[in-house]
Amino acid sequence: MASSSLQFTEEKLGQAEKTELDAHFENLLARADSTKNWTEKILRQTEVLLQPNPSARVEEFLYEKLDRKVPSRVTNGELLAQYMTEAANDFGPGTPYGKTLIKVGETQRRLGAAERDFIHSASINFLTPLRNFLEGDWRTISKERRILQNRRLDLDACKARLKKAKAAEAKAACEGDAVPDFQETRPRNYILSASASALWSDEVEKAEHELRLTQTEFDRQAEVTRLLLEGISSTHVNHLRCLHEFVESQTNYYAQCYQYMVDLQKQLGNSKGEIFSGTFVGNAESTSPLPAATSPPAVAAATLPAVPTIPVVPTVVGVPNTVAESVLNPNEVKPPASGTRKARVLYDYEAADSTELALLADEMITVYSLPGMDPDWLIGERGNQKGKVPVTYLELLS
Repeated sequence: MASSSLQFTEEKLGQAEKTELDAHFENLLARADSTKNWTEKILRQTEVLLQPNPSARVEEFLYEKLDRKVPSRVTNGELLAQYMTEAANDFGPGTPYGKTLIKVGETQRRLGAAERDFIHSASINFLTPLRNFLEGDWRTISKERRILQNRRLDLDACKARLKKAKAAEAKAACEGDAVPDFQETRPRNYILSASASALWSDEVEKAEHELRLTQTEFDRQAEVTRLLLEGISSTHVNHLRCLHEFVESQTNYYAQCYQYMVDLQKQLGNSKGEIFSGTFVGNAESTSPLPAATSPPAVAAATLPAVPTIPVVPTVVGVPNTVAESVLNPNEVKPPASGTRKARVLYDYEAADSTELALLADEMITVYSLPGMDPDWLIGERGNQKGKVPVTYLELLS
């Protein structure tokens, strides 16, 4: 151990030679280090993505280290749903505002549940394999690399010891080869030189024996470490599979969220016309009608050039407006001679029935308004297709 420490110090000072590993082995080491570093960064950032609250992440980390089950935590969407439902019950679940709060709250609850499922799936299928690599395979690799480093230091220390022993042996041999002068008063110097040469010969043999042993141990440890490093390729394959599963979970999560919001928008779109066409005025708690300027779609529709008017039957709750329904039949609607405009579609829209026109984001369509229509809707045309389209999905162009 002392010789290894001395060898390490002398290497740092540039006073000792160092056994270099082959290029392939060095590449394996660099690849392993890169894998470990990037796996740590991806793991930490994925944890931030799944749980943006740093305090909650620290709490989950402590529970994990204590080997205790993490307590179930309400998602932000579920908490918002709870508040909306309680507000609806307070305002009156039968009022338009209360009904809408309940609808939006239910969607937020579904979004929160979808988020919970996504976090659970991502944790099991993606985060857990990354942690297992860092806490399992990588620790094993690091341990074997430290052993290999010690074996290499021992090997180089033995090489240095053998080199010094051979140099001393050669020097003693040179002194012993000189012909002694027995007329000298102190001829024992020759005897001492011969004895020193024999001692250094024994030291060389011992150093060579130790070198063979340390070389064998180093080669064996290098092979063990090499096999572990080559296993990084299998780690990449495993992490690749986990990455595909993470993307699939995330895709399903966002698809669910999108569908929930589309369904909610349809529900709100169907009820919005009733709210602003007079139903809201019938609420016992409402004492004044809404001003016309509070409905942006109505203002947008009013900017369209007017067409010849036809008699309009006032809207009565529970009684269908037969005139409006007849003119909104897509098969019978005729575009006005003037007064059409171009509009750009802002979002995808799925037609609820045959009277509506399905839309694709960023496409251009022709739109116009007819008397008796709900101000939140226009007639849209695309080629030979026509149907009602919601104003909120359009950007009217001049």
